Amino acid sequence: FETEDQLRAIADVKADMEKPKPMDRLICGDVGYGKTEVALRAAFKAVMDGKQVAVLVPTTVLAQQHYVTFRQRLAPFPVEVEMLSRFRSRAEQRKILEGLITGRIDIVIGTHRLLQKDVAFANLGLLIIDEEQRFGVTHKERLKQMRTEVDVLTMTATPIPRTLYMSLTGVRDISTIETPPEERLPVTTYVGEYNAQLVRRAILRELERGGQIFYVHNRVQTIETVRHRLERLVPEATFAIAHGQMREADLERVMLRFVAGEIDVLVCTSIIESGLDIPNANTLIVERAERFGLAQLYQLRGRVGRGAQRAYAYFFHDRLTRLTLEARQRLETIREATELGAGYTIAMRDLEIRGAGDILGTRQSGHIAAVGFDLYTRLLARAVQELKARREGKPPPPEPLGSIRIDLPIPVCLPDTYVPDVRLRLQIYRRLAELGSMAQIDEMERELADRFGPLPKPAQNLMYQLRLKALARDAGVGAIVAKNGRLVLQAGGTEYRNRKRLQRVLDGRAVMGRREIHLPQVRDWREELVAVLREMARVVGA
Repeated sequence: FETEDQLRAIADVKADMEKPKPMDRLICGDVGYGKTEVALRAAFKAVMDGKQVAVLVPTTVLAQQHYVTFRQRLAPFPVEVEMLSRFRSRAEQRKILEGLITGRIDIVIGTHRLLQKDVAFANLGLLIIDEEQRFGVTHKERLKQMRTEVDVLTMTATPIPRTLYMSLTGVRDISTIETPPEERLPVTTYVGEYNAQLVRRAILRELERGGQIFYVHNRVQTIETVRHRLERLVPEATFAIAHGQMREADLERVMLRFVAGEIDVLVCTSIIESGLDIPNANTLIVERAERFGLAQLYQLRGRVGRGAQRAYAYFFHDRLTRLTLEARQRLETIREATELGAGYTIAMRDLEIRGAGDILGTRQSGHIAAVGFDLYTRLLARAVQELKARREGKPPPPEPLGSIRIDLPIPVCLPDTYVPDVRLRLQIYRRLAELGSMAQIDEMERELADRFGPLPKPAQNLMYQLRLKALARDAGVGAIVAKNGRLVLQAGGTEYRNRKRLQRVLDGRAVMGRREIHLPQVRDWREELVAVLREMARVVGA
């Protein structure tokens, strides 16, 4: 049976596919919450409309699994499903490529192989990207080039920060699946220094209840050594190795033996992080967890706990290595976010730790105010607002405030104790990012107080910062930064206009340069900063 969230996501996708503009929707659902079912329905609808479907997945193992699922579900219908990956021979690949060009094949499931120059379609209508965080921007752009009018459906449990940021700022639509399947239990998670005896106990406990274990060591060069060490540590268990550099036939054979229950412990690289569904594997052990990204850790944990049994995940870090602040934050997040449906929360935390990246380039992390991304969202929002205003015969709206950088020593946020619901909090952040005038900021502050009560200090700081941005924009200031006991006001352009008049107005209060104005950070600097910006706006606007 479909969950309510699944039905809503399916309805969203169908509605998007029937619109004249191409779909660009993100399905954010936790590991094992039924995103594949949404993709299957979308693929079926596209094929029934006479279009071809490409399903892009990050690993050959996952491609094989999706291929089997799609074949089984679509068997009663006249739908031709094929798989293009390393598991196929040269002759088979050639035959599949011909089938795509002639239109004989309706749905092709493939790895990066789908992105090569020799792959062409007769009538591609829908592109489904699974586990999006595993693909680079250049990969996805290559597929978009094949056909500009193609619907895109992206599925992920933990969107990369840029993807989430795009969804939050309205560049992409988002559907979330938050209802867990019945009988699903949260995964018990342990984070700590490597402990050989704890590893032995964890493996033996899983074997006693008839289960299997994933043991992740992400270095191909030393994976054999690790297997021998584990065989000495737990001689009662049978071990096998799986990694991406193995020959296709060998990898397939090992995975089939593991699925069949012939292997107790699969010593593997992060090749298993994507979408594998092995309900009997309910213990995960990860070595050197500090080397993994947050989304990777979360995806790895999602490989266990897919049945009705309690699952266990052990994330070990090296006792001899000093953890960086980011690594410690990642491990703390994975330990704390154990409730079902934590993927969205994890992605939000990743956005805070790493920043949003740069949409116009290929970086997928960076500071949240990365120029490329803010420039893109600002220009897009501005263009839409101007078109609307022109159509309605109104003056153009004030410029959004997202491009002005503020870095001051005050906590700025909506605390989760003030707005507990994460999705509602995100919606409010999104609305705040779109504000452009003092009147809009005042109205938003009244609305928050009315809905949630008096604003706590961090939320008051947030509104103060928005007001600063509005004043800074009118004063021609591009950034306000606290540095070495001073407040530095950097010009929005190459230099300040009306410098002589500004110098007269600010005489004695600030040190004036061509591109920067320095204010001493006195005790009541907040009021002083507002007063200075008001004076500057008066001069610049004159």
